[in-house]
Amino acid sequence: MADVNKVVLAYSGGLDTSVILKWLQDTYNCEVVTFTADLGQGEEVEPARAKAQAMGVKEIYIDDLREEFVRDFVFPMFRANTVYEGEYLLGTSIARPLIAKRLIEIANETGADAISHGATGKGNDQVRFELGAYALKPGVKVIAPWREWDLLSREKLMDYAEKHGIPIERHGKKKSPYSMDANLLHISYEGGVLEDTWTEHEEDMWKWSVSPENAPDQATYLELTYRNGDIVAIDGVEKSPATVLADLNRIGGANGIGRLDIVENRYVGMKSRGCYETPGGTIMLRAHRAIESITLDREVAHLKDELMPKYASLIYTGYWWSPERVMLQKMIDASQVNVNGVVRLKLYKGNVTVVGRKSDDSLFDANIATFEEDGGAYNQADAAGFIKLNALRMRIAANKGRSLL
Repeated sequence: MADVNKVVLAYSGGLDTSVILKWLQDTYNCEVVTFTADLGQGEEVEPARAKAQAMGVKEIYIDDLREEFVRDFVFPMFRANTVYEGEYLLGTSIARPLIAKRLIEIANETGADAISHGATGKGNDQVRFELGAYALKPGVKVIAPWREWDLLSREKLMDYAEKHGIPIERHGKKKSPYSMDANLLHISYEGGVLEDTWTEHEEDMWKWSVSPENAPDQATYLELTYRNGDIVAIDGVEKSPATVLADLNRIGGANGIGRLDIVENRYVGMKSRGCYETPGGTIMLRAHRAIESITLDREVAHLKDELMPKYASLIYTGYWWSPERVMLQKMIDASQVNVNGVVRLKLYKGNVTVVGRKSDDSLFDANIATFEEDGGAYNQADAAGFIKLNALRMRIAANKGRSLL
């Protein structure tokens, strides 16, 4: 067992991390620093302070990271139109590099030689936390209790808490049957009936959105203003990044937008079914592609689409702090200099429809694209030579008898 003097624990104050806190104190006989992040999960984080104090913790960090989360992680990801496996908007994945970064910052501030987290050995988060930590502080020790202890069920955790006087209610309010993760970008749901891939998810599971069937019968219109690829205003009112996302979550959820039920391929090798609620992110993805459609050069847009799956995979698998992700980000950000303007959206019963887009940096030329008289702006006869040159290699092969039939 590694010699540890002080460890920074990613701490929520719930059952798992409360048990981990005591287990670290007893098993490693070390000082524990707790770190609780407010990423917009919608739950009060301040009670974690009293719980940590009751367990003898002297250094307690409770940080509001909502603006940093959206500005420095969510927005850069959406500049790339990032989607994993064609559907997942990476709401959990994109939060982990920020938590890893703050864990290391606190370790440096407090002189800790280790960090600890409550991610299980079955999931992706252990990889994301630890890859980020090692990238930012190569010599840091990482303690992952779920890979060391034998407390592998909720009942064993409850028994441990009771034995050691940890204030956790065994018979409190009814516990959700789902394993949930929430931040400003999304809520994820796993477990319960979702472990049967044939069983429909339960309607009362969803927290942020109404069902499309129960959404208003009248459409909602939105205008989103972009500057350098990021949303800076809603309906002409400038807002901070975190407020933009919070407002879009509220508006989108009210219109039944952002629900997803998928089976994804986890990094550790298994398939996992999850439901995701991402109203604001769904709107952002559609709107960003719309403003890019008139402001990006064709080949730049196509290259971004080719690079996006790799970029998404890097985020999903925990490589946010890798040199290749940083390189891709610089390319993506360079492409956004002219991604400015306004997108008009129609939200209706789970659907997001683009109904307008305009920009002073638009490459759309109505004089060229028109089906009416263009006054010589485009010579249609030019297409003949273009087509023949592109067909040349196929014509040569056909003349040589290389049939494709």
